Amino acid sequence: MANTAQSGKSTAKQAPKIGAKIRRLRREQGLTQAQLAERLGVSASYLNLIEHNRRKLTTDLLLGIAEQFKLDFASLAEDDESRLYNDVMDAFGDRLFEEVELTNTDVRELVTASPQAARALLTLYDAYYKTLNDARSLAAQMTDGEEDGGGFGIGGFALADLAPADLISDMIQENQNHFADLEHEADRVRREVKMVGDTVGHDTAALSWERMADYLREAHGVRTVFATPEPTPGTGGEAGTGTGGIARRFDKRDRALTISARLDAQARAFQLAHQIGQLSADPVLEMLLTENRIKQEQGRALGRVALANYFAAALLMPYEEVLGAARATRYDIELLQHQFNASFEQVCHRLTSLTRPGDAGIPLHMLRVDTAGNISKRFTLSGLPIPRHGGACARWNVYSAFLNPGVIQAQVSKLPEGQAYFCIARTVRKGGVGHGARSYFQSIGIGCDLRYAREMVYSDDVELDRPERFGEIGVACRICERMDCGQRAFPPVHLRYTVDPDLRGASPYTAPGWPWHHERPGPTR
Repeated sequence: MANTAQSGKSTAKQAPKIGAKIRRLRREQGLTQAQLAERLGVSASYLNLIEHNRRKLTTDLLLGIAEQFKLDFASLAEDDESRLYNDVMDAFGDRLFEEVELTNTDVRELVTASPQAARALLTLYDAYYKTLNDARSLAAQMTDGEEDGGGFGIGGFALADLAPADLISDMIQENQNHFADLEHEADRVRREVKMVGDTVGHDTAALSWERMADYLREAHGVRTVFATPEPTPGTGGEAGTGTGGIARRFDKRDRALTISARLDAQARAFQLAHQIGQLSADPVLEMLLTENRIKQEQGRALGRVALANYFAAALLMPYEEVLGAARATRYDIELLQHQFNASFEQVCHRLTSLTRPGDAGIPLHMLRVDTAGNISKRFTLSGLPIPRHGGACARWNVYSAFLNPGVIQAQVSKLPEGQAYFCIARTVRKGGVGHGARSYFQSIGIGCDLRYAREMVYSDDVELDRPERFGEIGVACRICERMDCGQRAFPPVHLRYTVDPDLRGASPYTAPGWPWHHERPGPTR
């Protein structure tokens, strides 16, 4: 059995399943299957089978594809199998599977032998996870005495649907957080915005919120109003401060856009750019949602928000300028903030989208967490597995950053399997400005595979060549193999462990054969 498993693993590496990636790259260049097949010297039917992962890729063909799309061979050969494996492992980390004796080898074999079955299982678990949370929320409402007509599926609940956030997160990941159509649309609109009013001195300057407000008025007949809104009813918080208030509201009937006066200049510019995206790029937003098979109403609404945010970042920070500045400053985020008049989070998010085929930046991951450990934003191109549900490993510096607010922390992190990543993290303050405005903190983590660390300025003071000093991390407790971790909160779902009342190690859970576990105590005095 061991030899068979090893053989299967080797075959998977020789024939990476990258059909979807090839299809996406082909479409981005406007090529038909017949045209690409002719350039590669294969038949169109054979290329069709490759794009659906039904034929193996030879080394020569991989090289030809890499040359055609001007990609690094290694980055092309990396497929989605690793991400799928980590997502499935995350699902199996649920306590629902505690009594099932699954190993990581079992999961790896499932993903390798039948990736579609693994994705189907993941979809089923996502639906279960959302249903469970919705049912708990509904039960809590009923306990509080709030009547909504009774029964599941009433009052806005759609218990059988996949969570919209998961749908959109998957869409972004599948597109490697790069949407060429939105980049082109942002370039077009930027030229139009710069034509509004006096153009002297603005050809290369960052777009100001004043100029974007002028564009909304002239191009779309929308007037912009800056106001301090009243607190949102029932929240007890300040409007527009991140405590339940409104930062932006667009009245379609009156063609009026209201922006909270409590927003700082960077947030104000971003909200205006977002609204420009909703109006100027509407056909592109709808096309992308349709192409990515986002059908449910809430999913499409959330997708529009995510894609309009992408457009806003592309409008404010042009691709070529950001990539050139990132390389020149070695990804010094604070310098990029100053150059593009953007926030720390806005710059980090934009850096993750620099994945244009043939002209890409460092493959990065990014996540955003709150003080409770919840992950509200996740994207990985570096290969770091970020949990799909719940929180990540407590050893990640994205959590320890809360101990030193506003300070960038660098860390080299190593997973149990040996992969190492260079990561930086910093807290960001959210909320409005002005007396009485409430605020809260989130932490932003961004990083890359260790091989790219030297390209980031933050690595200068880090010992990249001392593996013994790397921080040992996991992904999440239930799927982590580090039994000697003092921060372990749950037992591993895929490993054998014991709880010995007479033994206390780093955690209550110890592995069979742990040192001294079965040894008799020595003589005492």
